[in-house]
Amino acid sequence: MKYYGSHNCPDCVNFKGYLDANQIPYEFIDINASMANLKAFLRLRDQNELFDEVRQNGSVGIPCIIDEDRITLDYEAWLKEKGIEITSETKTVCRLDGKGC
Repeated sequence: MKYYGSHNCPDCVNFKGYLDANQIPYEFIDINASMANLKAFLRLRDQNELFDEVRQNGSVGIPCIIDEDRITLDYEAWLKEKGIEITSETKTVCRLDGKGC
């Protein structure tokens, strides 16, 4: 599993915390770390209809999880599928409307 995100994104940081706490292996691709990472994410974002609503809302679309052949933007649902409980104490969001980064 790998995910695109940013250290500036509270949802991405929360997700990483859950992965680390539950010893789930992952590859984190920081879209701010290099132009190559940003371009790879933008290619994925521009070519996938999963991001249509994200683009319309003016969001970035991170964390973006790629697990085998599946892509999801819902890290909470992904964690729940793995049997990991989300705690409200660590829940933060990137946008004022509560819809994430």
